[in-house]
Amino acid sequence: MQKTILCLCLVTLCCLPLAGHAASRAWTDDTGRKVEAEYAGVQGDSVMLKLPAGNTVPFPLARLSAEDQAFVKAQGAAPASAPAPAALADPKRLPMEKRTWPGKVEVSARSLEIKAVHESVAERKYVYQSEAFEFQSQAKLAASVMKEVARTFEATRALVEALPWGIVCHPPDGRPRFLAALYESRQDYFDAGGPENSGGVYSSGDKIFKIPFPSLGLEKRGQTYFKNDGYSNGTLVHEITHQLMDEYLGFLPTWVIEGTAEYTEMLPLNAGTFRADAHKNAMKEDITHWEKQEGFPAEIGSLETHMTMSRDKWMEACSTPEQMRIMYHRSQLLVYFFSHLDGDAKGTRFIRYMDAVHGEVAAMRAFFDDPRVKRMDGGRFTYPRDMKPPAMRGEAVFKHLPILLEERPYAKIASEIVEGYKSIGVKVKVE
Repeated sequence: MQKTILCLCLVTLCCLPLAGHAASRAWTDDTGRKVEAEYAGVQGDSVMLKLPAGNTVPFPLARLSAEDQAFVKAQGAAPASAPAPAALADPKRLPMEKRTWPGKVEVSARSLEIKAVHESVAERKYVYQSEAFEFQSQAKLAASVMKEVARTFEATRALVEALPWGIVCHPPDGRPRFLAALYESRQDYFDAGGPENSGGVYSSGDKIFKIPFPSLGLEKRGQTYFKNDGYSNGTLVHEITHQLMDEYLGFLPTWVIEGTAEYTEMLPLNAGTFRADAHKNAMKEDITHWEKQEGFPAEIGSLETHMTMSRDKWMEACSTPEQMRIMYHRSQLLVYFFSHLDGDAKGTRFIRYMDAVHGEVAAMRAFFDDPRVKRMDGGRFTYPRDMKPPAMRGEAVFKHLPILLEERPYAKIASEIVEGYKSIGVKVKVE
């Protein structure tokens, strides 16, 4: 995993073909690494580089050497000859240098305006919509109750988009909203495919969040359901985060998938407001809880093993609920370190890493926007032989780890993790 390949740092694999021809030149990034490429214009805050292999990729202008930045400026910052697709030009997505870690993240009143679009006693089906979610319920819910249910979903969306990871939440498969199925009893939930011993689950296959009423804090008093405001929404936030990041899951190692969801789950949430600026105390409180309540010492084990673990190996390692909690805790420790304790303590490497993954997501969106790609039932699709979708899963999920490593041996990163946590008064062990 420590191979030095000069072009890796300069490739975010957007894979968008751009026309135009210019003389090839050597480009240098802010760490001194070089790559041979042609200048192909500018898109947003990135210069487009056409590599010898023929693919054109974006690279942040801010990370180029002063000489290369001057070269780009001298070209008049001409836009690339082909416009970026809507997936890359999302107006809600800020350039990396303008993103900051949020303080309080509040859900907007507009997002909680609930609309009942279908109510049928015979079908046992009631459909409600908030701004970004559609809820299919087995029982009728008053607008005020549905608003309280939607609050956690919409607040989590606001949080994920506010974090500087550069994620803009798009509903899947052209749906206008994310879909959640609400089951009146746990048995109804299990009958619908909900896993045993779970309180809710996001299924990446059908893109539906499935959850029983009790896990939403809904209680029936007489013939009416009420929301228990004292109910903890931690696990709910975790699974909603998976749903909101669905586009990214195929390009991420499992430790990042679970670590980011554990990160959002740990942040204090009250009445639709996340205290994102309380992350340090929240992390320390979680570690104290692990040690005192679960008997889990804050340790990551073999850092390289955890960061490069395949999904099959991950499933083997999570053979029991206790082992699963350990894997989740280790992932949370890692995501927190890379977000707040690594390098400049601003999460710059992790933000760059997530930007590279966003390039994969954008390429996938562009692939499905191509009229030659035909979607089929069950999430299947067909495409011409001369096309190739971005690689997902398998070894592809480790493609951008060099951005996090920056040629540091795992032993060095392990020592930096220990020192980083020591700086906030926490003892963490790493092999």
